[in-house]
Amino acid sequence: MEWNAPEKPAEITEKRLIEAIMDGHFPINSYLPGERDLAEQLGVTRPTLREAMQRLARDGWLEINHGKPTRVRNYLQEGNLAVLASIASHHDHLPDNFIYDLLSVRGLLAPAYTRLALEKQADGLIPLLEKLASLSEDAGAYAAADWNLHCQLTLLSGNPVFTLILNGFKDLYPAIGEIYFRSPEARSSSKQFYRDLLACAQEGDALRAQALTEQVMDDSLEIWRRITKG
Repeated sequence: MEWNAPEKPAEITEKRLIEAIMDGHFPINSYLPGERDLAEQLGVTRPTLREAMQRLARDGWLEINHGKPTRVRNYLQEGNLAVLASIASHHDHLPDNFIYDLLSVRGLLAPAYTRLALEKQADGLIPLLEKLASLSEDAGAYAAADWNLHCQLTLLSGNPVFTLILNGFKDLYPAIGEIYFRSPEARSSSKQFYRDLLACAQEGDALRAQALTEQVMDDSLEIWRRITKG
């Protein structure tokens, strides 16, 4: 049995501050209240608050200058991969167009890591793609299978940076995938992609796999646009 350790006060404080920043309570370029007042508002000790704020400063959420008020940074421009993961884990406070922008970035990366995966380890991909032929018509099953496929593609590409970037939104993807794959069009498009990619893997055609991935990524963005507008 695996036990999850309870969150520490600094971790809870960090999450509360991120939510307050993302929902506009502490807007970008605003200044946080003084340490004593903020600690009282959050119901934590000042050492706990300092620990949380140091973490947020490290990742690009805050700018701390001793003797001056703490500034809320433009985290979308000054943050790092940790900010991406934090944003993705706060589903109820996402910036406008964040999901579409996130999927757009995946659309730029996926063709590259798919080509590399087929160039380096096409044989390792074939068993996974063969299993996808019997995927049930369930949105959750599709979301899980699609996430696993892209994770495996990044791993097989041999470039761990692809995996790190993809993992940045692993908490958000199930919710996105559940919505996306409710669409019969989305499921049909992905199932055809899995079949075509299997053929590419069997033939060792990495360039065709790259082109197929570019097309399905473009198609998925258009499907997502229609789903969310409808």
